[in-house]
Amino acid sequence: MDKLNRYREHVRSLLTQRGREFSSRDGVETQLIFDREHDHYQLVRTGWRDSTHRVYGCLLHVDIKDDKIWVQHDGTEVAIADQLVALGVPKQDIVLVYHAPNVRQYTEFALG
Repeated sequence: MDKLNRYREHVRSLLTQRGREFSSRDGVETQLIFDREHDHYQLVRTGWRDSTHRVYGCLLHVDIKDDKIWVQHDGTEVAIADQLVALGVPKQDIVLVYHAPNVRQYTEFALG
């Protein structure tokens, strides 16, 4: 399996695992959004809690572009970047996009 297909499989697997952890409860649904054609992957929560409080938010957003994994947003307790590294993805192939470009140089991850 080539590198990009392995990265895609890692991202889909990790988001699917996370989706199970946030299983739908209390009227709030967990949605996995996989755009395989454009390599966009998201984990979203949507619904109503107690019929009075609207819940909508992206927990995780990961893209694959320029042969790297771009973590656009990670609103979870366990960093997906660390999980990807544990699966063998080199840090230089992971971009933490939620850090400003001028700050990325101080992380151990890719600049872009």
